[in-house]
Amino acid sequence: MPGSDQEIKQVIILRADLDMGKGKMVAQGCHASVLSFIETEKIDKGVAKEWMDTGQKKIVLKLPDEESLKKIYGAFRFKKVPCSLVNDAGLTQLPPGTITALGIGPWKSSEIDIFTSKLKLL
Repeated sequence: MPGSDQEIKQVIILRADLDMGKGKMVAQGCHASVLSFIETEKIDKGVAKEWMDTGQKKIVLKLPDEESLKKIYGAFRFKKVPCSLVNDAGLTQLPPGTITALGIGPWKSSEIDIFTSKLKLL
């Protein structure tokens, strides 16, 4: 489990293939952040509190498509790292159910970096 000697961060990954406006991308990233934070609280309230108390470090990355996002989501679920996919409600720019983003953590950076260190910043 993460502890105070380990860096805690959250990673948000957005799909690069969707034609989302900037506001839509920000909203989807916010959904991913909140949903994955809730997952962290369910697993380890201490990690969630530490992240809140230390500035809520976030990194925003991109992946090229839905398949890539689902693949990395599956890897984090397998490793039991808290994460959450975002499915758009379809009220504005995208069809209902479109997977737009993935929130990971907050969690121990070393466990997140295993799958994200080679991804590009948004």
